[in-house]
Amino acid sequence: MAKTLFIFNTQLLIFLILCPFSPTSISAEDDDHFVRPIDRKLLGLKKEKLSHFRFYWHDVVSGRQPTSVLVVQPQGNSTTAFGMLHIHDNPLTLGPKMSSKLVGKAQGFYISASQSEIGLLMGQNFAFLEGKYNGSNLTVLGRNPVFNKVREMPVVGGSGLFRFARGYVEARTQWFSSKSKDAIVEYNVYVFHY
Repeated sequence: MAKTLFIFNTQLLIFLILCPFSPTSISAEDDDHFVRPIDRKLLGLKKEKLSHFRFYWHDVVSGRQPTSVLVVQPQGNSTTAFGMLHIHDNPLTLGPKMSSKLVGKAQGFYISASQSEIGLLMGQNFAFLEGKYNGSNLTVLGRNPVFNKVREMPVVGGSGLFRFARGYVEARTQWFSSKSKDAIVEYNVYVFHY
């Protein structure tokens, strides 16, 4: 009897200790304790501005030192390379020649995600190496139908001087080799940032 009473009391004590923390005991007024409005000045955010960046993205898949590597081969006999995955660390330069001044790196992936056309899902960070933007990043994630003259993809965020960034990029192929599959793409980036 004493042992049963001890077990019951122990279970009751555990229940009483845990009960205040159960989801059913949280009142509606407790729901907003994890969020609060703050003044943007506390984060050092001043007036938002719109900037235009232009650079050239060099996708080198051939040769001894590629900047983009095939990670997953497409399965079957797909004319769109559906399922193909490349990881890249591509140079971003001021001009279309690889010898132009390096301003950053595009680090990310592209996946052939369409069965009906050559359409890529692209996710990449533009990691800047030049000027006041050195160490700051813009993140792009979107659809890239590569045979369209101009492709638009969203800027979904950033870090450093691009915290809270939003905008879009326009990509235009400047050069493509059907033999090597290397490409040079002009990127025009329009981004709101602080």
